[in-house]
Amino acid sequence: MGKQKTKPVERSENLISTLNELILYNDDVNSFEFVIESLVEVCGHDPEQAEQCTLIAHIKGRCAIKSGSFNELRLMSEELARRGLTVTID
Repeated sequence: MGKQKTKPVERSENLISTLNELILYNDDVNSFEFVIESLVEVCGHDPEQAEQCTLIAHIKGRCAIKSGSFNELRLMSEELARRGLTVTID
């Protein structure tokens, strides 16, 4: 019996490159309540998750609030920016 040749397994770099993070930055303008409300309405966070993200951003200066593809995060980013929040997609 001859040896079977196998193909080397290729790594899927696409999975890694398609994940982005929506980052919320601390500001001195918006109230905690407004930021929490915005994260619930725009990102689909539950109130506790939104509060935790808001506190992390306040203490550390920034917080990753959502992961996904660029296209998934773009609309959320635009709406949060329209509301006056400082966000980026990394």
